[in-house]
Amino acid sequence: MGHETLKMLYIVSTPIGNLKDITLRAIETLKSVDLIASEDTRHTGILLKHYGIATPQTSYFEHNKLKKAEILIERLKQGENVALVSDAGTPGISDPGYHLISLAHVNGIEVTALPGACAAVTALSMAGLPTDRFCFEGFLPVKSAARRRKLEALKQEERTMVFYESPYRLLKTLKDIVEVLSDPMVVVARELTKKFEEVKRGRAGEVYAYFSAKAVKGEFVVLVSL
Repeated sequence: MGHETLKMLYIVSTPIGNLKDITLRAIETLKSVDLIASEDTRHTGILLKHYGIATPQTSYFEHNKLKKAEILIERLKQGENVALVSDAGTPGISDPGYHLISLAHVNGIEVTALPGACAAVTALSMAGLPTDRFCFEGFLPVKSAARRRKLEALKQEERTMVFYESPYRLLKTLKDIVEVLSDPMVVVARELTKKFEEVKRGRAGEVYAYFSAKAVKGEFVVLVSL
């Protein structure tokens, strides 16, 4: 690779937990590009060290994305190859990657994606809810009133809904789902692909009661079927 393909932006999916969940092509690409744009260089550094990848990193995250994207585009225009990675999973999904990707297209830079892990799809594939049609809603609003309004707007949704949620708001979100969406079928997937992976399925009220009785830790995907 190196300079065989000039100015290519590679969108590289990385593991969401288990370090083995990376493709051979992803490892090869991360070794071959000139620069890796990482959401958190320390976090990505663990993965790179594990696979003996010595490619230099630069930070690209929510609060520097406008300025840093311009710098990365300039490097691409100079003929360098850049790989974009997020902290976990597929870049551009609920992270600032879309801004750089959009700018690359606008500037006539080739973009290619290396498919791999994605928490939303991983959870959906094991949830046992309808998958012929689904929608990804990212994170619900932090504040209760806004969160409930968002759920109200989804009351007629016929597709399986997929949300991301933090451990700090899981119980509040489940409680709002019970009250606003009339106790629908829910699947909560926690710490996917990691040692303490857990999938809890049932009515929203049951799942709320289950997680209320224990310490809520980890990263969560919440799936809802009305």
